[in-house]
Amino acid sequence: MAKITFIDSENKSVTVDAEVGSTVMEAAIKNSIAGIEAECGGACACATCHVYIDEAWRPKTGDATPMEEDMLDFGFDVKPESRLSCQIKITADMDGLVVRIPERQA
Repeated sequence: MAKITFIDSENKSVTVDAEVGSTVMEAAIKNSIAGIEAECGGACACATCHVYIDEAWRPKTGDATPMEEDMLDFGFDVKPESRLSCQIKITADMDGLVVRIPERQA
């Protein structure tokens, strides 16, 4: 398990236990994290699981793939630290990961 902290646009945080091998989106849905809609169910076919990855965690979460970048074009308030949470596989070394949720999804 890895602990992931989700911080919403009002700076309210929730820390959850997430299974290694699952995605950040799956952990959010399983724990009813507000602001992660995941309309496509993790197929990288929308931008409704958009999150921001804190700078310190970006080397561990990796960069967005070209397909993910294409979907982020539909996101709200996309920034360099934007990712789709459905595309971030949780590994053991992500224990303590912090992600921020935008004010709204696309």
